[in-house]
Amino acid sequence: MKILVIGQGGREHAIAWKLAKSKRAEAIFVAPGNGGTSHEDKCVNINIDVLDFEAIKQFILDHSVSIVVVGPEDPLVQGIKDYLIGCDVMVFGPDSVGAQLEGSKIYSKEFMFENNIPTGEAKFFNEARLAKQYLNKINFPIVLKADGLASGKGVLVTENRQEALDWIDDVMENSKFGDAGQKILIEEYLYGTELSFM
Repeated sequence: MKILVIGQGGREHAIAWKLAKSKRAEAIFVAPGNGGTSHEDKCVNINIDVLDFEAIKQFILDHSVSIVVVGPEDPLVQGIKDYLIGCDVMVFGPDSVGAQLEGSKIYSKEFMFENNIPTGEAKFFNEARLAKQYLNKINFPIVLKADGLASGKGVLVTENRQEALDWIDDVMENSKFGDAGQKILIEEYLYGTELSFM
C-alpha cells in the first residue's frame, strides 16, 4: 500500500520511519517532509505545502494512495479530512469539528464545561484591558493560553503577576502569535503530573 504522511516536523519523521518498517508499506510519501525523511527507506519527500489541499488531493489520486496520516494540527483544523471525503482514501486524523478541540482552547474548554468533563476553572478574554483587570482578582499561580494554534508556544504558567501582564501585552496587543492570540484564557493552575493519551 502507498501512504502519504502530511507534515515536516520530527513527529512526521517518526511516523514515516515507523510506517516504512511495515512489510505492507510499498511507498511512504511525505509532504513536504524534511532532511530526515528523505533518507528513510521507502520514503520520498513531495514538495506540497500542508495547506494546499487541492495539490494533496491530486497527488493522492495520481499515485493511488490508500492512507493519509496528518501530523500537524493546522491542516486538520482547516478541514483536510473533510476535504478528502470522496477520494476513496482513509485519513488518520479528526475532522475539522473534532480538530477544534486542539485548534481553539476556548472551544475545548467550553466543550469540557458543557459535557461535565473535569477541568480547571477558566475565564475567556478578547480585550487585554479586561484580562489585566482580572489578574487583580485571582490567586497565583495561573495558566495563560492563546486561544488558537501557536506552534506549542502559546501557554504561560506563572506565579508572577508582572510576567502575566507582559505576556498579555505580547500576545494580545503586540500580536506575538497573530490571530491565535486575539482571544486568551486565564485558567486555574492544577497541581499534578501532566500527561496525554490516545
